[in-house]
Amino acid sequence: MKTLFEPFKIKVVEHIRETTEAERTTLLKKAHYNPFMIKAEDVLIDFLTDSGTAAMSDHQWAAIMEGDESYAGSSSFYHFEKVVKEITGFKHVIPTHQGRAAERILFSIIAKTGDIIPNNTHFDTTRANIEFNKAEALDLVIPEGKIPELVHPFKGNIDLEKLSAFVEKNYKHIPLGMITITNNSGGGQPISMSNLRETSYIFKKYKIPFFIDACRFAENAYFIKLREKGYESKSILEISQEMFSYANGCTMSAKKDGLVNTGGFLALNDDALAEKIKNLSILTEGFPTYGGMTGRDLNALAVGLQEVLEENYLRYRLRTAEYMGEKLLAAGVSIIQPTGGHAVYIDAKHFYSHIPLHEFPAQALVCSLYKKGGIRSVEIGSVMFQNPAMELVRLAFPRRTYTQSHFDYAIEVIIECFKERDTACGLKIIWEPPFLRHFSAQFEPVSKVHQSQ
Repeated sequence: MKTLFEPFKIKVVEHIRETTEAERTTLLKKAHYNPFMIKAEDVLIDFLTDSGTAAMSDHQWAAIMEGDESYAGSSSFYHFEKVVKEITGFKHVIPTHQGRAAERILFSIIAKTGDIIPNNTHFDTTRANIEFNKAEALDLVIPEGKIPELVHPFKGNIDLEKLSAFVEKNYKHIPLGMITITNNSGGGQPISMSNLRETSYIFKKYKIPFFIDACRFAENAYFIKLREKGYESKSILEISQEMFSYANGCTMSAKKDGLVNTGGFLALNDDALAEKIKNLSILTEGFPTYGGMTGRDLNALAVGLQEVLEENYLRYRLRTAEYMGEKLLAAGVSIIQPTGGHAVYIDAKHFYSHIPLHEFPAQALVCSLYKKGGIRSVEIGSVMFQNPAMELVRLAFPRRTYTQSHFDYAIEVIIECFKERDTACGLKIIWEPPFLRHFSAQFEPVSKVHQSQ
């Protein structure tokens, strides 16, 4: 059959309050043109993030009822630990309340002034936690990963030639190497197994620990199965195990491919580093067998990490992004191609070609989508990063949450905004915080509307 339906049935529904465009215009102004500041009840379709927004399964809810809330030695922790070890093969598993807590603990131990941490592309919290510790976050994604319209099977790959040259010259100042799977800032693009293997070899040659930012490991594994020769017949678990085998550890926000609403972890092999992490975790997160999480949440995460490996779910997940991408391309909307695993990324430079970069065209588009159709999305461009390679709007899809009609409605809204693109104006920042400004910066419209050339 050609129709790929949602591989689940709906057991509980959540009401969506409909709003008018006039109401949303007022709400957007009150939020200082930053949708992070808009109440969830005033959003019709929430594509702000895929982090912690998943609908959990009946098996996960059943696991919650069996959660062991013991402060130390919880059976829920050992259930969770067993699953993580099976997937990653790492010796030490340390839970945290979310991924950025894992990043904060790791980088506060290993990063210092003058250090440089290379990656394909660091995402916002990873970069901020590195820079907070006075180190430098270096992006080395392949050139193809910076060209939205270019079709390449693994646009998330790290540039091996640049990485090798950089490490050879600077290895004394590199406490850790990383790679983000899939590459969120670059369009949710996957990394090939061969690229992971070669990246691992480069770091290993200079005895530099290599960590994976594993938020979307299962989506990356499925891309490898679909696109890389030799993996067609392997299971997602087998592919995942091989991916992790090339690393010394990982950080993970389990709010993505853990299919849960909270949680994260650090997993690694180094005994001495693990001991330091556990000691700091006790100070800021909690005892190492709960790490800021409840027993019930650890139980739900253990189940989610097993469910995310199911191919019918991953097939549906990737096809959802592909479906939206096809519709938008047919309407003339430029997006990151091919579509990634968790989101569709609109090329705002193309969408609002008349708005100069210093007036934040991607943030302007984020505001237009909310005003026109109540869709909340996020800017990944000049607001989030300094001098980014691309100016993007990310529509991140909560897992197992929305149906075909929701996506068709979103497509209609985007196309309507595209038809009216010449009437849009840019924005200017009137207040911003010192770190991660996109979360809370305040904007106001630039008065004049630039005309398209």
